[in-house]
Amino acid sequence: MILISLPIRFTLLVWMLLFPSFVFAQNGDPIAGKNVFRKCQACHTVENGKHRQGPSLYRVIGRRAGTAEGYKRYSEAMKNYGIIWDANNLNIYLENPKKALPGNKMPFVGLKNIQDRYDVISYLEQVAK
Repeated sequence: MILISLPIRFTLLVWMLLFPSFVFAQNGDPIAGKNVFRKCQACHTVENGKHRQGPSLYRVIGRRAGTAEGYKRYSEAMKNYGIIWDANNLNIYLENPKKALPGNKMPFVGLKNIQDRYDVISYLEQVAK
């Protein structure tokens, strides 16, 4: 059994809390995420400025919620959400969009499988580069 000292454990915990995107990126498979993203493609693209029923998710990570340039159909709830999308926020939102943000317009029921969420987040991080 490997023993890790308390200061090292504390440092690792703080690091994971400060940089959750890195933790998700390490657990997600962007190739599998591209397949999971097929569920999203009816309403979203990952192409810059190309919107469908929902906004383009091009460079969604690091963007303030409700602000995709050129997309005009955001709900008031999404416009006022006030968060910057990161891996942690996306994970919470994608699990159950209606619970995470009551009043949003997205009809999708969510990705219940945590690995699917990790994978699609990893894919979105990759296409944002």
